[in-house]
Amino acid sequence: LSVIAYDDEDDAVRIANDSEYGLSGGIWTTDTDRALAVARRIRTGGVIINGAGISFDGPFGGYKASGVGREYGKVGLTGYVEHKTITRPR
Repeated sequence: LSVIAYDDEDDAVRIANDSEYGLSGGIWTTDTDRALAVARRIRTGGVIINGAGISFDGPFGGYKASGVGREYGKVGLTGYVEHKTITRPR
C-alpha cells in the first residue's frame, strides 16, 4: 500500500495520473457521487470504490505501460473476433 498526501481533489488526480502505469486504483470516501466523478478522471483501466470487489462481467486491463487490450466481459471477447464491413450498392 502506498499512501501519498494531497492538497485537494485536483492534486490527488494529478498524483494518481503521474505514473507510467495505469492498471487500477482505489478511492475510499463517504461520497460515492464524488468518487465516481474522480474515478472518471483517473487514467487507469479500473477503479474500485470503497473496496468493492472486481466484476468479471466488465472488462479488465490497464492504461499506459500496464498494457493494451481488455479481458473479460463482452469487450474482452473482441480480441478473438474478426470484424468485417460489407458495402453493397443500394
